[in-house]
Amino acid sequence: MNNEFRYLLRVRYSECDAQKVVFNSRYSDYVDIAVGEFTRVIWGDYNDMLANGIDNQVVSYSIDWQAPAHFDDVIAITVKPEKIGNSSYAFEVVFHHHQSHQKIASAKIVYVMVSATQHQKMAIPNNMRTQLEKGAPGITVDHAGVHIQP
Repeated sequence: MNNEFRYLLRVRYSECDAQKVVFNSRYSDYVDIAVGEFTRVIWGDYNDMLANGIDNQVVSYSIDWQAPAHFDDVIAITVKPEKIGNSSYAFEVVFHHHQSHQKIASAKIVYVMVSATQHQKMAIPNNMRTQLEKGAPGITVDHAGVHIQP
């Protein structure tokens, strides 16, 4: 896991059901946050992307669960580009318990690059494609968006 981008978060009480297990819909939030932090590392601030006329939209999302996460667990979420097309790109997002490394879940999310104003599909700009292909190996970010040294 140290070769990939990692996002660390602590499960909050409000994210759990009565059994103190993370409620399934929260994983979508976690994916969105982790991918957002990954793209912040490789592309910078989302508002800058919008100011340059570029946006993205989710077109596909799937998740498979292997084990539960509970209240107060620290989860390590890895994000890596999986497939990069002309206008679309996919990420593999994997959840592990930070301490035990037990796999919790894995997700795939696909985005399409669109113009910020018209929301029309567009090619991924070359500079963004290069950064996407490179990824952010070895970078770990915490819940506050702070880079953690390995």
